Amino acid sequence: MQQSAVPELAHTHTRPIHWVATATATAVAGVVALSSVVQPSPATAAQTATGPRTTPAPAAVAPPGTTGVAFPLQCGPVKAVVAKKATGDLDGDGRPETAAIVHCDSAMGTPPDGVYILTRPTDGGTPRIVATLVDPKDRLTVTDFTVRAKTVHATLLGYSSDAVPNCCPDLKTPVTWRWNGTAFLRSTTDDTHSV
Repeated sequence: MQQSAVPELAHTHTRPIHWVATATATAVAGVVALSSVVQPSPATAAQTATGPRTTPAPAAVAPPGTTGVAFPLQCGPVKAVVAKKATGDLDGDGRPETAAIVHCDSAMGTPPDGVYILTRPTDGGTPRIVATLVDPKDRLTVTDFTVRAKTVHATLLGYSSDAVPNCCPDLKTPVTWRWNGTAFLRSTTDDTHSV
């Protein structure tokens, strides 16, 4: 027998440690293969209640819009325009109302404003007018218009007499309206003064 020119390599001899390493690798391969076949049961989102039950918050209700509402203005050949609107829960029922300033779309002068409160029926139908806070017949212009803390706030620009021209209101009155359970009550501060 001829001797090899290369010395014998240590890893070519089988020793007990080699058998342990082979057995360990085989066991790990078996666990990996078995884990791909056996899966845990799917998780569910249902949890068992252990404390007091809470009622989910009601879904947010959109405030009524002004599109399609027939405002009670006599505008002749021009249309009614919503100049500004503000929303809030004015009557405390958890559903918002819309307060809208509306006037005729006049090309000249300052047309008088009307302020209307709109609500949406519980069935989600077309919004409807439930109150008139300012009637256009009163010849008033509404500024500084907001809804805060269940109250409509505005400044009314008006006239001390019928002789004052529409272009130039000479009275300025800060006012608020608040729902009392049956109607919107108007409050006026002692801040009425000439412009």
